[in-house]
Amino acid sequence: MIELRNIHKRFGTLEVLKGIDLTVGEAELVSIVGSSGAGKTTLLQIMGTLDAPSEGDVFIDGERVNSFSERRLAHLRNTKIGFVFQFHQLLPEFSALENVMIPSLVSGADRKTSEKRAGELLELMGLSERMSHRPNALSGGEKQRVAVARALVNRPTVVLADEPSGSLDTHNKEELHRLFARLRDELHQTFVIVTHDEMLSRQADHVIRLSDGRIV
Repeated sequence: MIELRNIHKRFGTLEVLKGIDLTVGEAELVSIVGSSGAGKTTLLQIMGTLDAPSEGDVFIDGERVNSFSERRLAHLRNTKIGFVFQFHQLLPEFSALENVMIPSLVSGADRKTSEKRAGELLELMGLSERMSHRPNALSGGEKQRVAVARALVNRPTVVLADEPSGSLDTHNKEELHRLFARLRDELHQTFVIVTHDEMLSRQADHVIRLSDGRIV
C-alpha cells in the first residue's frame, strides 16, 4: 500500500523529519498525532507526493515514486490518492455533485460515468437531497462530507486527511469520525489522518505518534 523508508526532510539547516519508517496496509485507519511542529503535516505531504523527502524512499502500491516526473506524480495523485483538508476547499461556483465529479473528469472519465459515481458517493454520505446545492448553502459538516466524497471518486488506494475535523463542532466531528470508520469497513478504504482529536485517534487501527521528527 504505502511504505516509507528512512524518510528525512530538511528545510535549510532545520531537520523536520529524522528517519521515518512506516508501512500502511490495505483497509487500515491510521492516525498521526503529535504536538505542533512535530512534522505531522510534512509527513503527510511526503506520503501524498506533494513534497519530496530530502532522503529516503516512498513506495505506493509497490512502486518507488521518488524518481517519477511531475506529470507522472500528478497522475498518481489523481488516480491513487484522495485528499481531505481541514477546510473543505470546495469550488464555490459548482454544486456538491459537480465538485465531487471534478477529479473523475480530470482523470478522463466521461460525464455520465462521473456523475453516476459522484451521485452514488453523495448518497452514501447521506447527502442525496443536497447534491444540487452549492457550498454556501451547506453546513460545515455537509461540506466536509462532500470533500470526502470528492476524495473517493476515483477509487484511490489511500485517502490522506489533514485535520479534517479541525473546523467542525462536536456533533459534526463525531459524524465525520463515524463516517471514516464506516468507509473503512464497507468500502475497505485506507485512511491516514493527521489529527489533534483524541476521539478520532482512539477509533484508528494504528496510532503513529510523532515527536521532534521521529516516531515514538
